[in-house]
Amino acid sequence: MTDNATLWIVIISLGVGSFLLRFTFLGFVGDRPLPEWLLRHLRYTAVAILPALVAPLVVFSGEGGSTDMTRVLAAVATLSVGMWTRNVFAAIGAGAVTLFVLVYAL
Repeated sequence: MTDNATLWIVIISLGVGSFLLRFTFLGFVGDRPLPEWLLRHLRYTAVAILPALVAPLVVFSGEGGSTDMTRVLAAVATLSVGMWTRNVFAAIGAGAVTLFVLVYAL
């Protein structure tokens, strides 16, 4: 098989898998009310997934998978400002400014 065919097989397979995952939740359960305990747990989905996506980028971002201190300091600034202000945009801005200053200005 050529590389082009393999790529398209992977893309189509991922699309079908993504559709089936969404359809099982929305298609089968979409018109019924969900139990309160499930709704309570679904509120924390973003809070659980976002750190799981960001943590590997912070910890293993350096050369050869090592820790890059500029990204760690930007993450600490983001976390600190976020906890202090309880504002997502202020936290993201603080992290972006810290990363920019540490990477480009120094």
